[in-house]
Amino acid sequence: MKKQALLIIDVQQDYFKGGKMELSGPDAAAANIRQILEKCRKKGIPVIYIKHQADAGFLVTNTPGAEIHPSVQPLAGEKIITKHYPNSFRETELLKHLQQIGATDLIITGMMTHACVDATTRAAKDFGFHCTVVADACATRDLEINQQKVPAAEVQRSMMAGLAFFYADIVNTQQYL
Repeated sequence: MKKQALLIIDVQQDYFKGGKMELSGPDAAAANIRQILEKCRKKGIPVIYIKHQADAGFLVTNTPGAEIHPSVQPLAGEKIITKHYPNSFRETELLKHLQQIGATDLIITGMMTHACVDATTRAAKDFGFHCTVVADACATRDLEINQQKVPAAEVQRSMMAGLAFFYADIVNTQQYL
């Protein structure tokens, strides 16, 4: 029998306007996450927050930028897992927690699509979870390779296409709701 859990990955202040690593469209992604979060809470689906802490110039431990964004604040009793790597399973209790609650299917949202969302989704699939990534409830940024800018919209589309090939079902918020 399938049991879902919602992952909210790294929706932290540094990714929003005025933060140290602004993304493209974080407010729209957070608004979509909020809708999904409200539906999951109403249905009793467990919610797990992933909070990245790093000392690489952003998401620095014990700074305002590392705090979870107010739009998706956890309620008392909702699980918060701190991580230090893009893969939310690496050196964390995430796998153990998901096993304890009997989760089989993950609804994945968050930031940054090209790093933590991607790494976590691929790891989750490798651990045997069925993954659904809500594309418009994720955010990324412009990247650069070989002195060429890759706009955030292209990064997002490419990452979702790659995940859709094997690792996850890709939906938008309205499809999920």
